[in-house]
This record gives sequence, C-alpha cells and structure tokens, in this order.
Amino acid sequence: MNIDLKQLRTLLRVLEKRNITEFEFEDEHMRIRLARGAGGARVVAYEERPEVAPAAPPPRAAASEGDGGTYVTSPFVGTFYRSPSPDAPPFVEVGSQIREGQALCIIEAMKLMNEIEADCQGTIVEILVENGKPVEFGQKLFKVRKA
Repeated sequence: MNIDLKQLRTLLRVLEKRNITEFEFEDEHMRIRLARGAGGARVVAYEERPEVAPAAPPPRAAASEGDGGTYVTSPFVGTFYRSPSPDAPPFVEVGSQIREGQALCIIEAMKLMNEIEADCQGTIVEILVENGKPVEFGQKLFKVRKA
C-alpha cells in the first residue's frame, strides 16, 4: 500500500494550520510519523508493512526452530541495546534463566527506548546481535531454550 502524496501534503498543511507538532498513524499496512518544527512539517518515519497472512504470528512472538529452540525477534527497525544504560549490566547473558514478561533488551526507535520482553520461560542459548548495532523488523535477537 503506497501513501497518496496529495493526502500527505494535505495532512502536513493541517498540522501547520492547527499548530500540531507531531502526528503518528499506524495500521496493518503502514506506519507514518509526521513532525513539525522550525523548518516546517516533515515526514519523520514511514514504513510500509508487507501483507501478512492471518495465521502469521505477531512480530514479537518467538519463532520456533526444529532443534527445540525458539527465537525472540525484533518487532521493529531500530538500534539494539543489551542494557538500560551504558554503565548498567546487560539485562541477560547466555545461560540466563528468563521468565515471560522479563525485559531482555532495548530497541531504540525514533528516539524512544522500547523494552523487548520475553514471550516464554526458558534459558538464553545465544545472543544474536551486537550491542549498539541496528536491527531490522523480524530479525532474530535471542535464541531461547524453552523450560
């Protein structure tokens, strides 16, 4: 699904007229974020989403593998961080026992820090991304052996 440029221009004008500084829209097909600052209104982020079959798991769901391990995947594009701050210890290490809902890492997207939580209970078998590196939507972050 492509965004209609005429509609986008109209939306940017509305932002300026109504003195709205930020606007974000998301649906199953796309996500767009608009912001207005000193330089005028501009598109900050735009992401088209591929068509997803109804039976597909949600993006944050762990993906199963044949060897009994599952993978925690990235729910969006951003920068991967293993700890809450540069001087703090990592959320998890290889061999860490995890529980459902436990924070595993942070992905920074558009200046927002998003904690990624475990979808299951188990043990971290492998950390697949280097700290501070960019990640893509659906990229495997951790291999987990379910308990």
